[in-house]
Amino acid sequence: MRNKKYRMGCTDGVSESLGFLLIFTLVIVGIGLVTLYGYPMLLQQQTSADEQIMEKNMIVLQNDVKSLAYKTIPYKETSLKIGGGVLHVQNSSEAPASGSPTSIKIYDNNNILLDSFRSGDLLYSSVSSSTDISLQNGAVVKRQYFEPGSVMLAEPRWFYDGQTETMVINLVNITSTSKISREGVGTVQMMLGESRFNKFDANPPLPAVPTLSPPVYLEYKPNKDVDYSIAWNSYFQKLGMTVDPTSAAQPGDGSGLPVKYRLPDTTTVVIKQYEVNIRSL
Repeated sequence: MRNKKYRMGCTDGVSESLGFLLIFTLVIVGIGLVTLYGYPMLLQQQTSADEQIMEKNMIVLQNDVKSLAYKTIPYKETSLKIGGGVLHVQNSSEAPASGSPTSIKIYDNNNILLDSFRSGDLLYSSVSSSTDISLQNGAVVKRQYFEPGSVMLAEPRWFYDGQTETMVINLVNITSTSKISREGVGTVQMMLGESRFNKFDANPPLPAVPTLSPPVYLEYKPNKDVDYSIAWNSYFQKLGMTVDPTSAAQPGDGSGLPVKYRLPDTTTVVIKQYEVNIRSL
């Protein structure tokens, strides 16, 4: 009986050891699976959430710019969370960190209506999601690093009236007194600066109005390294513009050369320029 009890005791001990090893192994395997698959998935979801939040934030800032420019409100202030990246101001008067500045030129057969307008932008850059979201020229645009193509999340206020053949172009110039960038929680303070208004008419009612000589052309010169030409091309086409056969480049070809558009039948062009100064982030 003693030998039997001794053997039973040894068997019980072995079972407890095996059980502990099995449970410990399952715990280690579970931790490994969570580390290998669960944690990257959580990071991906967090990155996606940060990106979506910044898309909404940029649209909110676009509405602030509209209030400054079109409602002549002198000052706007908005607090927001900048997650997963950095928000910084690209002054229209300074060269960008890489590439050449984006510019717009408008002209007809005889006159230059607008020469090399540079808008600057309020740019959010996310390294984790390899994404840029830019508030530029009154629009919110988005692109992926090192990939062709871009998309416009929110359109600017340009109008074309086919009955009167009138094109209204609202341009927003973003400036700042110094280089500003922010991550985490920040407050974007904007102030309205100078505004300009020009009207060109093919049949001016008054001699003081500059005469327009149709057809009218627009040249959009993208930054070769930060190219949003596909997004702007879709918007220009929506307004009835077409890429001119004599254009030096095509949208999204990566050349950095200006893309020449021909406006639809236009006898009146109204160009409004607004300056928005970013005081702080």
